[in-house]
Amino acid sequence: MTNAVRKPKTRILVNLAKVKRAQKVFGAKSQIEAIEHALDFVIEEGANNRLAWKSNQRFIKSGGEIKDAFGKLDR
Repeated sequence: MTNAVRKPKTRILVNLAKVKRAQKVFGAKSQIEAIEHALDFVIEEGANNRLAWKSNQRFIKSGGEIKDAFGKLDR
């Protein structure tokens, strides 16, 4: 008996063209690998977005001020 992690098999319907595009973007060798990379990317982006939102909210609550150092926003 091996100690390999057993992954359950699931059948899903997806747009094959999108999977092929993801495969090319991630340089994945298989469609499953492309889907895994895409899911990991989405999960990580979601976490990053939540952190950025929290940081932005803390800045707003602190009363911080953004100054236009280059005078580009007065137009």
